[in-house]
Amino acid sequence: MLSLKKIGLFFFVFIALSASAQKDSTRVKTTPLLQLESSDYNPLAPAKAAFYSAVFPGMGQLYNKKYWKAPIVWGALGTSIYFYITNNEEYDRYRTAFKIREAGLQDEFTNDDGTILISRNGLINAQKVLKKNRDLSLLTTVLLYVLQVVEASVDAHLLQFNTNDNITFSPMIVSDPITFDTPKVGLVFKYSF
Repeated sequence: MLSLKKIGLFFFVFIALSASAQKDSTRVKTTPLLQLESSDYNPLAPAKAAFYSAVFPGMGQLYNKKYWKAPIVWGALGTSIYFYITNNEEYDRYRTAFKIREAGLQDEFTNDDGTILISRNGLINAQKVLKKNRDLSLLTTVLLYVLQVVEASVDAHLLQFNTNDNITFSPMIVSDPITFDTPKVGLVFKYSF
């Protein structure tokens, strides 16, 4: 019985070695143009770009070597932050004046002789408009922040996209060689591997 197991093991090893020693004649050879080199594709580059943009806005664009995009990001975020701060200060100013007037004291919108420059309803409306503008500025800031993180990640993905000449689209006008009529417009998709 022991010798039967040894013979079976011998045949199994022999078949396994002979099967792996054969060449595959049906394998299709690929062209080197469509193969990616290890230096061309970095799967962590989009994550790095998104992380850098999340830590410091515009840093992901700098990581992608798109230096002209960083000032646009800074300008957009700076503008929305400026409008948030301005609207918040004006809202606090009108809110304080409304509270002082409700307490029966003289606020900044009342002259020394008692003339009221802005009515009570005007103070209430100003607070509503300024609060709405402040909240809209905050929402704009958050959306711009998220958008620049996503843009840095997508740009890092697209930098690794294969753009060789074998994957191009070029429209062309082909004349009919049989009838020699006017050229007919058509669409031809040509690809090669």
